[in-house]
Amino acid sequence: MRIYFMGICGTAMGNAALLVREQGHEVVGCDAGVYPPMSDVLADAGIVVLEGFDADRLAALKPDQVVVGNAMSRGNPEVEWLLDQSEIPFISLPALFHDTVLLGRQPVVITGTHGKTTTSTLTAYLLDAAGANPGWLIGGVPNDLPGGAQLGRGRPFVIEGDEYDSAFFDKRSKFIHYRPQIAVLNNLEFDHADIFRDLEDVQRSFRHFLRILPASGYALVNGDDAAIGAILPAPWTQVIRVGVDRGNDLVIRDFQDAPGGASFDLVWRGQVWTRVDWPLHGLFNARNGAMAALAAALASGCECPTDFDLSALARFRGVRRRQDVLHAGDRCVVLEDFAHHPTAVAAAIEALRAAYPERRMTVCFEPRSNTAATARFQAAFQTALGLADAVCLGAVHRGERMAVADRLDTDAMAGALSAAGGDAHAFKKNADLLRHLQQRLEEQPHGAAGELVVFFTNGSFDGVPRALVESFSRASSTDVRSRLGCGSVG
Repeated sequence: MRIYFMGICGTAMGNAALLVREQGHEVVGCDAGVYPPMSDVLADAGIVVLEGFDADRLAALKPDQVVVGNAMSRGNPEVEWLLDQSEIPFISLPALFHDTVLLGRQPVVITGTHGKTTTSTLTAYLLDAAGANPGWLIGGVPNDLPGGAQLGRGRPFVIEGDEYDSAFFDKRSKFIHYRPQIAVLNNLEFDHADIFRDLEDVQRSFRHFLRILPASGYALVNGDDAAIGAILPAPWTQVIRVGVDRGNDLVIRDFQDAPGGASFDLVWRGQVWTRVDWPLHGLFNARNGAMAALAAALASGCECPTDFDLSALARFRGVRRRQDVLHAGDRCVVLEDFAHHPTAVAAAIEALRAAYPERRMTVCFEPRSNTAATARFQAAFQTALGLADAVCLGAVHRGERMAVADRLDTDAMAGALSAAGGDAHAFKKNADLLRHLQQRLEEQPHGAAGELVVFFTNGSFDGVPRALVESFSRASSTDVRSRLGCGSVG
């Protein structure tokens, strides 16, 4: 079949396109505003990505099926063309997976407000290291796997289960389609304000998800999270609790964080499973690791989880855009992180404090998600960002589409942070934020301990992180020419 992916550069859509091509289908797709890393992954795989949306172009391609990404909506010219015709079927991405990839497999579905991509990657990585030959679909680009998607030949298939809706024509959460046999519930908070009304509305969707777990399946839940506790029990399946509280089945004990990475014990029902020493930082990553270890052990068929070898954890290098180091120099280190919820931002800042204790931390935040751009978490974001030494607030994504009262007020946030003794600035254009950073870093004394610049965004931040790094390279080249006595030519 020729399958057309509408919105192909989303991480889930792009990786799914790779899987579908691995099944033997011809794949082509389109998107607007493409950016790395997914655009690079698709290009390397030889998949054609067409820029923008064009109904005439789609009609001329004559695909056998169209997969509609959940970012597509009414008014899109290709969506309108699809609805006007009756020859070419269209389907959501989760439904495509239900009907094809997941049949005959053992789906390991990773859910939760935070940590889905890292936990999914860890689970697939551990199963792969154990020789289970798993398949996987991950909403990111892993550093330790050959890609974000692979069919595999073994029974386990690890998939990131998003609670976001499936498509404009299917408002059920994606994970409802994924036939879970092992389910991970990492945590549960209010998010996706464009889809859910409140936390109870989110919990309702997770209750539906738990109802489709078979009696022979497992629900691995964060036993420290009261919001998850409120949707239990699930008497029709086996529930296993994970966390730092001693009452959990799998306990994270003696957690320590340092510049070289974190260490902790995993204790299974009173028995020490292993001591983990790895390069990742933060208790939230330790919980991701604990969930993944248990999911992989159960999916591999171990009668007792402690029989499963976890030595590969020490070699795990994470996922791109999660504490991703873009530049490391004596005077400045630049990182990019995907965090876009107040809880995730606060946890990442605390983890990075442990990793870079001597450096002054400047956090740049792009309010880009459908929730982060709203005023819903104004106070919570202010508290989280207040953990940094300096804050640069980028432009609110598509802020002009919202009423002023409903939009995140970055000027007010910067004013409040500065009044509390911080160093905070808000910018209407991300290009202005870049110039501010460049000027401030140029003025930094050479004897300073060094700066840590962290970009939090679930988008591209208009290319600002990479532009900042490129400016360091140009400055370094100029310094070398100056020391050699070279002037400009011409």
